[in-house]
Amino acid sequence: MDKSSEIRRCGKALFIEKGYKNTNIADIMKLANLGTGTFYNYYSSKDALFMEIYLEENLKLKKEIIRATDMEAEPLNVIKQMLMLNLQGMSDHPILKEWYNREVFAKIEQNFRKRNGMEGMDFLYDTFLDVVRKWQTEGKMRKDIDADMIMALFTAIITVETHKEEIGFHYFPQLVEHLLEFVMKGLSGSK
Repeated sequence: MDKSSEIRRCGKALFIEKGYKNTNIADIMKLANLGTGTFYNYYSSKDALFMEIYLEENLKLKKEIIRATDMEAEPLNVIKQMLMLNLQGMSDHPILKEWYNREVFAKIEQNFRKRNGMEGMDFLYDTFLDVVRKWQTEGKMRKDIDADMIMALFTAIITVETHKEEIGFHYFPQLVEHLLEFVMKGLSGSK
């Protein structure tokens, strides 16, 4: 038995069943039928295990979004489809939706950055950056705005979802759709 894989499998099962906050190392190791001390031979903390699982699940979602999106459609439709698939996937997945849990968000975000979680998303960024540049070449998107800045705008739209509470839950998902529409209209205009 690969102990690391078993710990990850049991951790994932408990994070799905009980959530991040209500899962503890002792329960993971009991389910894995291993001694609690063994955990630390493979992971430095519950956070480290959770982040490994979170990044793996996030990567799976992003790959599925790329597969499911028609990149040849009009830019607004492509962005809307990708954004909505991402929001739906994050909301539906018990582990990924921890991103929206205010008590857990700061810890996840900090660990995500510390572990350089964006490196795992490079394929998505690079793939979509190429699409943005193609749209710019075809005149479907403004050329006077750097493609990386355009990507930052899309990231800002996605990130607003983590502030539902401050903005007001009743405005979502319509708020995201309006922001996307306004940004895309601005990006498709010529300067």
